[in-house]
Amino acid sequence: MQPHNKQENLQKPIHSGFNSQSTAEDVIKGIDLSGKTVIITGGYAGIGLETTRILVSAGAKAIIPARDVEKARKNLAGIENIELESLDLMDPDSINAFAEKFIRSGRDLHLLINNAGIMWVPLRRDKRGIESQLATNYLGPFHLTAKLWPALKKANGARVINVSSYGHQMSPFHFDDPNFEHREYQTLLGYGQSKTACNLFAVELDSRAKAFNVRAYSLHPGSVYGTDLGRDEPIELYKQMGTHDENGHIKPEVAARLKTVPQGAATTVWCATSLLLEDMGGVYCEDCDIAEPDLGQIEHRYDDPSTIRGVQPYSIDKESAKQLWILSEEMTGIKFEVE
Repeated sequence: MQPHNKQENLQKPIHSGFNSQSTAEDVIKGIDLSGKTVIITGGYAGIGLETTRILVSAGAKAIIPARDVEKARKNLAGIENIELESLDLMDPDSINAFAEKFIRSGRDLHLLINNAGIMWVPLRRDKRGIESQLATNYLGPFHLTAKLWPALKKANGARVINVSSYGHQMSPFHFDDPNFEHREYQTLLGYGQSKTACNLFAVELDSRAKAFNVRAYSLHPGSVYGTDLGRDEPIELYKQMGTHDENGHIKPEVAARLKTVPQGAATTVWCATSLLLEDMGGVYCEDCDIAEPDLGQIEHRYDDPSTIRGVQPYSIDKESAKQLWILSEEMTGIKFEVE
């Protein structure tokens, strides 16, 4: 697909000075977040926990909404300047309750990091009939962002960060059947579709919100060792991908190439704080930089995580982003007025 709008022309590396080996601590050096309020979904495990730790260390006040509040309290023990709240992204009532409580507090919201996500799950639906990966990874964050919009606008300098994935390359968004009602369910197609939606959401949100000094980004954290996102992944698939041996153990040479959790959180922190992004948004990032469009020139090999990169043009297409916004309002029953 040939670039046909300004948005796609922005989608190219800007040589940030960081790379795939950079850590969140590297990225935050010299940045002061004192007086800033941050909401980080899933900010109590994996790269979300590291994101919380780093942003708080720079002076931010972090609100951590959690489906499992007791697990969150245990994992966050010792980290100061945080608040724990209950939130289930599969439950619209829970989203409303969390957002309304925050809005009532009267605080500005400087950073909303939509980090929580699920993968490799069997076909499940929320009470609205929405497939669980689409509900958790995308429609829940769309709903949450809409409800928190007044606080984002009031900050007069906010960012919304969608933690997406290279997995968006597994599927475009199926506008004709997003809930697998007329096609066979495949968990990776559901995951890929949900992450494509995250990317498209960042494109359209940024287009609508930049007039209010709110910018939006999506990102791939990298192939990270030590998170629980792939806990339900079948070991046979790992073997087929060439990442694990016959006994189900990750190959040492593959493990050596995977990112650590601090490296995996780096791009989130970069998108949230980099001064290089002050005048641009709606882009998909990776390795602490804007990602290169994947036009077929990148050879992807799962046994070499450094090749798992690039963004598919369909996931940053401006017209698809507008179409998805309208559909998302219909599916959630939420009118997201950016005004």
